[in-house]
Amino acid sequence: MSYRADVHVDDEALRAELAADVRRGLGAREKWLPPKYFYDAAGSALFERITRLPEYYLTRAEQALLAAHAPAMLGELRPEEIVELGAGAPSKVRCLLAAQNGAGPVARYVPVDVDGAMLAAAGHALLAEGGVGEVHAVVGDFERHLDRVPPAAGRRLVAFLGSTLGNLDAPARHTLLLDVRRLLGPDDRFLLGVDLVKSPRVLHAAYDDAAGVTAEFNRNILRVINHRLDADFAADAFGHYARWDAEEARVEMHLVAPVDHTVRVRELDMTVPFEAGETIWTESSYKFTRASVEAMLGAAGLRLLRWDTDDAFGLALAAPARLAAAQSRAA
Repeated sequence: MSYRADVHVDDEALRAELAADVRRGLGAREKWLPPKYFYDAAGSALFERITRLPEYYLTRAEQALLAAHAPAMLGELRPEEIVELGAGAPSKVRCLLAAQNGAGPVARYVPVDVDGAMLAAAGHALLAEGGVGEVHAVVGDFERHLDRVPPAAGRRLVAFLGSTLGNLDAPARHTLLLDVRRLLGPDDRFLLGVDLVKSPRVLHAAYDDAAGVTAEFNRNILRVINHRLDADFAADAFGHYARWDAEEARVEMHLVAPVDHTVRVRELDMTVPFEAGETIWTESSYKFTRASVEAMLGAAGLRLLRWDTDDAFGLALAAPARLAAAQSRAA
């Protein structure tokens, strides 16, 4: 049993990317920041708290669906390798390993995430538990580094769970799914977890909980910028606002400036003016239907094989479409 990591991002590269995104996003007429910057150590801890909130149904729904249906999925595929995008903590892959039903450990687990320390901790824990024979971590951004995933070690299951795909807009989703398609051989499979369109009341509560944990998570993006780029955001003063856009099928999260003021980002020699009530758009969380999932998979050369749902969340199992059909769509 062994652990190895291929590192394709480092602190300096991540800081440079943050600086470029802050310059573009906070310099725009309608201000925005990418949601990936929620996740320093404090942000990751806040998100773990969110997953346990009564209003945040997504994690519980996905875990229940995996417990009910993953044994049949994995029993048919018998994967020798699991590649997990945006792996983070090992809770999701543990559900898949438990579904092996005594078939023995998966020969190799390939987690892809920018947090190398979390991957190392999760990888060593999984090795100690005996569920995997080898961990080959890819420390990188799943939007840019899927070509660094090592060649398959056997039948492969690529998993992208937690409805993380919903944080990407349609062009970025399509690009990512094309990259996933390139990871798959004819007998490999792709398992996707997606949150579904539902009552606006339920969605709003999930992104604006009564305890205010999601609000703190949202404000953490400002603390990350303060720390990494020497900015002077008064993070606690910003309000948290979540809204459902039915036309776009997405929940938006915004931060709301409390008063007219300016913020300095010293590392960028940048001054950012705010008017009272002006917002920073920090996250979109797109919601799906079976039809929309099948369409976006098909556009990327993937064919929906199985759909399991509790009407709140969905698990989509897909395979590569026939080569001729995929080439026809690409043309």
